[in-house]
Order: sequence, then C-alpha cells, then structure tokens
Amino acid sequence: MEPPHLLIVDDDERIRGLLTRFLRKNGLLVTAAPDAARARRLLAGLAFDLIVLDVMMPGEDGLSFCREIRSRLRVPVLLLTARGETMDRILGLEAGADDYLAKPFDPKELLLRIGAILRRATPEADPPPAPLPKVLRLGAMTYDVERGELSRDEGEPLRLTATEAGLMRILAADPGATVTRTRLIEEAGPRGVPSPAQERAVDVQITRLRRKIEPDPRQPRYLQTVRGAGYRLAPD
Repeated sequence: MEPPHLLIVDDDERIRGLLTRFLRKNGLLVTAAPDAARARRLLAGLAFDLIVLDVMMPGEDGLSFCREIRSRLRVPVLLLTARGETMDRILGLEAGADDYLAKPFDPKELLLRIGAILRRATPEADPPPAPLPKVLRLGAMTYDVERGELSRDEGEPLRLTATEAGLMRILAADPGATVTRTRLIEEAGPRGVPSPAQERAVDVQITRLRRKIEPDPRQPRYLQTVRGAGYRLAPD
C-alpha cells in the first residue's frame, strides 16, 4: 500500500525543507510548493491525501486558497499560521480547514495531527466475512457443507433425494439466515414461475427433510419455519 501523499504549501523555503525532510523520515510522501499558484498546478496533475497550507503567504493567502480547494476537492486541509488567536482559528475552520496549527509548533505535534486527519478521512474497511463452517452440527446429525452429505454421529450416511439435497445445500450456505420459499423453488424446485402449488411442494419436501434431521419433526429445532417468510437452518 502506498503511503499517504502530502502537499506542503509554504512560502518559507526553510520551513518547507524542514517539514519535507521530517515527514519523509516518518514514512510519508511529500511534495512542496512555495505558493498557491504552484500548488494549484500540482493539484491539477497529482492526487494528494492531505494539504498542509500556510495562511500568511504573499499574493494569494492560505484562507482564500483553502476556500477554493474546498469548493472543488475533498482533500483534507491543515492550516499553519503565525497567528493563534481564536478568531483566526475560526476563520480558518470557516474556510473549510480540517485542523489548525499555530506557529511555532513541534513537528511531532504536526505529525500527530496529520495522522488524526488521515484516520478520519479514511473509511474503515469492512471486516472480512467469517469463513463458513465446513461441517454443521444438527444434534445427533452432521452435515458436510462441501460434500453435501448428511450423516449420523456414528458415521452412517443418510440418503437424500435430489430435491432434499438441493434444499440442504441452499439452507446450509447461510446458516441462521431466512431463505424464502421463492428462492427455494427457483434454486431447488422445478423450473418455472413460482406458484402456490410449487410452494406447497416445497413445504412437503421440508416436512420430509425434518423427518431425517429432527428428533421431533412436529417441534423442529434445526429446520425452522419463519412465518410468512420461509425457512432457516439453525445448527448447534
């Protein structure tokens, strides 16, 4: 993964050099510009993750440039200024800055603020889905998801019809989730538009499957009915 790319905009050559060396030493990519005009040209051709922008620059000042950036780009902006009064901070935030740091400052504090802004600007990735179990426990029964085999604990396999095997495959693909009758018909039943007759046929197949799985088919524990929706497989 590429490290974050920062644009430093400051008319003070010494500060530009110090910040560039310090931030690069801490693992960041850095490009520097002496004024808003040069920064504008860089922004036209490069993508940046954050802009560190000096407010007090000759010509176009940092506040007006920050307003322009915010009007057309989503890149975060950290303002640097020699003035630390409350009103100046308010003006900077009103211009669209994400943070504000008054000079002189400790480079370590700048680094911490940069890190905080980048964390806020970067959405957290969704955790990867948990891997599905390869074998589902159904009381005294086990179902091998990969093989599509249902067996007793002592290893005796149970014969499933093609339709029953299809129903188990669909229900076991997402244990605990409700599967509609329509989906069961489309994926495990006869081809064609789902109809009341086909729904009743699925119900009959579920009843037969319960006789092979449930200790008491009249009070199903593992192959549950979700009223008005469909069925779900609820393994141990």
